[in-house]
Amino acid sequence: MNLKNKVALVTGGSKGIGFGVAQSLLNQGIHVAITSRSRAAASEAADLLNAKNNTEAKAIGLQSDVRDLESQKNAVNQVLKSFGSLDVVVANAGIGHFASIEDLTSEQWQETIDTNLTGAFYTIKASVDALKASKGYYITISSLAGTNFFANGSAYNASKFGVTGFTQAVMLDLRKYGIKVSTIMPGSVSTHFNGNEPSDSDAWKIQSEDIGELVVDLLKMHPRTLPSKIEVRPTTPPSK
Repeated sequence: MNLKNKVALVTGGSKGIGFGVAQSLLNQGIHVAITSRSRAAASEAADLLNAKNNTEAKAIGLQSDVRDLESQKNAVNQVLKSFGSLDVVVANAGIGHFASIEDLTSEQWQETIDTNLTGAFYTIKASVDALKASKGYYITISSLAGTNFFANGSAYNASKFGVTGFTQAVMLDLRKYGIKVSTIMPGSVSTHFNGNEPSDSDAWKIQSEDIGELVVDLLKMHPRTLPSKIEVRPTTPPSK
């Protein structure tokens, strides 16, 4: 894919992995729309991305909730109205509630599934026609938690196991249209996820810009080749 002047949509792009991905895409000359449930957060993040950007590409911030299909459709329509096409969709928005099944509430379960799994479904449902037109790329951000289960992770594991399987099935559905589909499964990433405050103690973790570089590498891959599922983990985690 020739990346300059392509157009990308990154859900949950106001911070963390989504912001790192958006920044890497902008650095390649790709126009980027980022979404957040907060209009202010989306706008502030887009302003920051534009301030740091040295290319002619532009970032815009959109208010959208991945748990709502109409909201996702509106976001895609705004991208098409602003840029005329849509070439790359990164379904990144996600949350985590971690507790024993004895303590996990039904509300926490539902929010996790609705955001992480149904959100990925709504994101591709809203954008599939645009990606057919561009022969574009759909990328989900899953997790190593989508293949490795752990205590207190029932909701998160279920959502990410689901995202991993969902993405692989979608890949088989859409490749006949020339659409590439991949899922990235990171291990520990230095972000604000689950109340973490990034600091020097997180230097051993994957950084958000590392995931951004990986997305760019996928986009630059020869059209004949599709890395459909990518596990990525810190090189040297601390000793237990």
